[in-house]
Amino acid sequence: MSSLAAVTPTSAPVAGAAIQAFIKNALQTVGLPEADAGKVAELMTLADLTGADAHGIFRLPQYVRRIQSGGINPTPAIKVNRTAPATALVDGDNAMGHLVMARAAEAAVEMARETGVAWVGAHQSNHAGPAALYASIPVEHGMIGLYSAVASANHMAIWGGVEALLGTNPLAVGIPAGDEPPVLLDIATTMVSYGTIKNYALQGKSIPEGWMINRADGLPLTDPKRSNEGLLLPIGGYKGSGLALILGLLAGTLNGAAFGKDVVDFNADATAETNTGQFIVAIDVARFTPLDVFKAEVDRHLKDLHASKRLPGFDRIRIPGEDRKARLSNRSRDGVPLSPELIKKLDDLASRLGIPPLQA
Repeated sequence: MSSLAAVTPTSAPVAGAAIQAFIKNALQTVGLPEADAGKVAELMTLADLTGADAHGIFRLPQYVRRIQSGGINPTPAIKVNRTAPATALVDGDNAMGHLVMARAAEAAVEMARETGVAWVGAHQSNHAGPAALYASIPVEHGMIGLYSAVASANHMAIWGGVEALLGTNPLAVGIPAGDEPPVLLDIATTMVSYGTIKNYALQGKSIPEGWMINRADGLPLTDPKRSNEGLLLPIGGYKGSGLALILGLLAGTLNGAAFGKDVVDFNADATAETNTGQFIVAIDVARFTPLDVFKAEVDRHLKDLHASKRLPGFDRIRIPGEDRKARLSNRSRDGVPLSPELIKKLDDLASRLGIPPLQA
């Protein structure tokens, strides 16, 4: 038995280049400058190519709605304010979060080359897609990357509570390897991201028990279209709740960004600024041990884990990040599977914007 989830039936796969061009065209049409639209399109398409299906082109209609409604600034002046040799705070000027965090990650890498480690926070940002996008940027430069954010809506209560005051606040950690794929952990602090719930609702699928509960009686909630009545459950019980709290304080409160009751639900409110907070940390491996030695040791340990004895029912040992690399290769070659429901939604968007449809 494989530990991989079953694949949902889809339309014919769509080439990554077509997805990227469609996103760029849509964003330019609603006011983003060409270079900014191209950068966001590149990162959103990378999300789809690596399998973060709830954070790529799936999000485009929502982003467009917020831009058109004034909730996102299409022509921002993003500023990186270096506050010390190893720290900086990015003012995103309410830009697309992808632009803010790409700039933050680049700054963290530059600073870590000087200081060995850099911590860059961000405020006045927005939803930026999957956390792995940014934790992987330092990895490309021989560094370790850590990323977190305050989620763009609250869908979880503190352990024992019933009021949604915490988000899915993700954590991603990227570690370079040699011949093996980089280790890249990307997790929500809830059982599943809220984007996945929205994707299930779009496709008319029931969600499994154990993901959400009804806030009125604590019973399982399996209808994704009633998710506004429910709460996402944390990973690991009280441990996940505590982790979401800590990450929220570090990504939000430390940066002067929204947290707790101050978080704006960007699913329900298209006009208000969200003041989303995020942070990225870059650690230069060479300040601790030669990079090639570190990569070789990571490879050795990963191979030991792969070769370890498996529990019944598992066809292989999976390391965080290796399936991401495999999906990037496969989808770059074969295209990205998109559901018929999503294709229709994107066709409707194209019609409203007066641009060619995705599959033109």
